[in-house]
Amino acid sequence: MLTPNQKEKYSRQIQLPELGIEGQEKLRNARVLIVGMGGLGCPVAQYLSAAGVGMLGLMDYDRVDRSNLHRQILFSEEDVGKPKAEAAAEALQQMNGELETVTYSEGLTTGNALAVFEEYDLIIDGTDNFQSKYLINDAAVKSGKPWVYASIYKYQGQLSVFNYKNGPTYRCLFPKIASRDISCAETGVLGVLPGVLGTLQAAEAIKIILDLGEVLSGKLKVVDTLTMQDHVIRFNRNEEQVARVKERDLELEAINCTLKNRETIYLDIREPYEQPKPESENILHIPMNQLEERHSEIPKDREVHVYCQSGVRSRKAIRLLSEKYGFTNLHNVTEGIQSIIQ
Repeated sequence: MLTPNQKEKYSRQIQLPELGIEGQEKLRNARVLIVGMGGLGCPVAQYLSAAGVGMLGLMDYDRVDRSNLHRQILFSEEDVGKPKAEAAAEALQQMNGELETVTYSEGLTTGNALAVFEEYDLIIDGTDNFQSKYLINDAAVKSGKPWVYASIYKYQGQLSVFNYKNGPTYRCLFPKIASRDISCAETGVLGVLPGVLGTLQAAEAIKIILDLGEVLSGKLKVVDTLTMQDHVIRFNRNEEQVARVKERDLELEAINCTLKNRETIYLDIREPYEQPKPESENILHIPMNQLEERHSEIPKDREVHVYCQSGVRSRKAIRLLSEKYGFTNLHNVTEGIQSIIQ
């Protein structure tokens, strides 16, 4: 039951007939994971904490940079250099001492995604790259969790809810992985834009927790802050895509996604039986014992990253190709294929 202080604190929400005491208790019992404590994750965390959500998981591998402060307003100058997840938890505790926070400073990986998602009712996407969004989607589908998506680009943003009550998934809307990511660091972003989208994400999260109103499932909301116009694109669930996700190996998919988002060539010198075995247009598969007879297949006019399972054979391969065939564009993936997706 709510305490007298909680009833006073959330009195304006409780007055809403669709919410009331019962709705406020649902918020208090909710467990929400926010992946990415940047421009999107910060306002989501602030508004969910202020609304009375009882537990927030805060996940981010990065540290606060001064260039973040114009749009990640949960942080201050004193937070520069601190891990984002921990700095966010400290700031949120100042706002709401009753909030329970769990921090994950290692970020989301194929190794932890399913185990972490099992601890939460709802996932919020605060990431800025395709690899993370596909990983969130696939882990959410496998664990049966809904998730709230947003992305930003200069003055525009997108918002949707995926995997909600058997609704469409991210891959139903975006089945193909884009060739490369474009970050805020490259293009710039209007500081208020992630605040607008993050606030809308928080609203969708509250609607999901309370089973309130019409959730943005099967609909992509596109917002343009220059014209202050927005429109909605409708899309349907693709059962073939969903089935593929359920059968997909998360680790292998993450490797494929990472490699497709890079412009360099990768040379896999492992034997055909060695796993995982990513497939992409920019991967050459030439086993170590075939390098001499097939060295002409390796380009000399582009960067080539050579990998094996652990980085030992690839180092020997680079020495062979450099000394015997004059290659100067080869780089060793020192810790092997696993380091590609860390």
